[in-house]
Formats: sequence, structure tokens, C-alpha cells
Amino acid sequence: MAMQAIWKGAISFGMVTIPIKVFSATEEKDISFRQVHVADGGRIRYKRICAIDGEEVPYSDIGKGYEMPDGRMVVLDSDDFADLPLSSKKVIDVLEFVPADQVDPLYLGKSYYLAADGGPGAKPYVLLRDALEGSELYALVKVALRSRESLGLLRTVDDVLVLQVMLWPDEIRDKSFAAPPEDVEIRSQEKAMASSYIDTLRGEFDPDQYHDDYREALEKVVEAKAQGVPLPESEEEEAGEGAEVVDLVAALRASVEAAKARRAGGGSESAPAKKAPAKKAAAAKKAPAKKAVAKSAPAKKAAKKKSA
Repeated sequence: MAMQAIWKGAISFGMVTIPIKVFSATEEKDISFRQVHVADGGRIRYKRICAIDGEEVPYSDIGKGYEMPDGRMVVLDSDDFADLPLSSKKVIDVLEFVPADQVDPLYLGKSYYLAADGGPGAKPYVLLRDALEGSELYALVKVALRSRESLGLLRTVDDVLVLQVMLWPDEIRDKSFAAPPEDVEIRSQEKAMASSYIDTLRGEFDPDQYHDDYREALEKVVEAKAQGVPLPESEEEEAGEGAEVVDLVAALRASVEAAKARRAGGGSESAPAKKAPAKKAAAAKKAPAKKAVAKSAPAKKAAKKKSA
């Protein structure tokens, strides 16, 4: 099935204009549910009721309103939005080129593929793509998508230009509240074992080896319910998970050995070793962590698994 372009526009690159089409680069695979009446499976419907007169309101009479701090409601119409100064509307305006390593991932939002629109757009498209490739620079741009102006980055992924929409600086929340106390001390042995664990799990980035175990298990539950077959019995979770780790060195050493055992066993997916209390750390050395089996995992247990 052919992908549908979100909009057509142009990249403004100095005196060069590159006609492009914009496509969503990602799609979420979550399973969506309907709200239903449990007794008979009937869909739950909602009516659009005005809070003042209690009447049902058709879509044609519904507008956009902004509630002021004092409770007043300011109603905006299409003319109000039409007059907004979106100079970058239908244009991806290149502002400057910035080092890629200076862009914190916190700023990054949704991604879009950009395709050259028509024959005349191919050459300038390739020109910008090849100029960015290997430069270790991103093009910082301003763009309007869905009536909202955003900063963005133009970068290359293989032979395609990608637009990465960014958050504005004032949309990034202050992080100071999450910092731990400054007087926390880490022993050199603890840091050494943590580094050892990191080195043990070091590898090349290959997202294809990881899978959404929860979604796969949920799909099996839905299929089983649809076929009228009984659900598989859920296994009991091991006791002690989430217990406080007293000896970090012992726990990390156990994690390193468990990780080595998993890799030696040829498992394609690596999951973090479960936390173990200090008294159980020695026992953790003898038994490698259980491998996750996505295809047969019951829904209840699969919901608690996370891919590393």
C-alpha cells in the first residue's frame, strides 16, 4: 500500500528551493480497544453536550476555545488562525547548520521522511543530502506542521532526508528535582563492577533483535478469546524481585556473570538481570537468568517483561 503524503511543500536552502513531499516515518503498533458494555459487547457512544444549555451540539457548531485563568472562555474562529504569522507554512526553512553531537535527544520528537516532489526536485534534494552526509552536521530548520510551528532537524538516513521535529526550549522541564543527593558516595569497587557489567553487554545497535513481548502476548490473548479457547494459566512470579540491593558489588558481579551466561547461550535478546539481595548474590552466580520466550509467554507475565 502506497504511503500517503502529509503535505507538499519545499525546503528553503539559501537561494535553492527543493520541492518535497512529507511522510510520517513511524507508526505505533499498540493494540487499540473499544469501550464496550460488558454484558453484551455493545459499543459505548458519547454525545457532545453543551455544559450551559444541556443540548447536544453538532460538529458544525463546535469551535475552539481557550479558558483564561479567571474562567472566561475566549472563542477563536478560522479567521483568527488564518492571520497568525506562520512564515514557514508549507516551507522547511533552513536556519543554520549545527554539530550533531550538540543536540540532546530530549529535544527530539516525531520523524518524517522527505521525498523529492517531481523530477526537478531530485537534483537539489541529492545535493543537500550529499552535503549533509558525513559532515557530522544537522540542518536546523523551522517548519509548520498541523498548524503548529516547530524547530526541526534535517539529517540523512541512508539515502533519504529525514525531518526530526524538535521541542522548543521552554517545553523541556527542569531536571534538578530528579538529581540524587550530592553526598552519595560510590566505592571504587562498585564503580568497577558497574563498568564491567556495561562492557559485558556492549554491542552494536541492532533494534531488530528486540521485540514487543507484551503486545505479542496480548495478541495471543485476543486471538484465544476470539476462538473461544481457554486462556493459558499464568506462572507465578519469583519471590524477592524488587528487594533492596545491599551489596552493589555482589549484585553487579552476579549481573555480569548472568549476562555472560546469556550471551554464551546464544540468546538474541538481552534483558537486564533481576536485582538480588546480597545474601542471594552467590546463588545468582550458579544459575543463569531465564531466557524470555516471547511466543509462549502468558499475558500476565509478559506484561512485566522489558527489553533491554
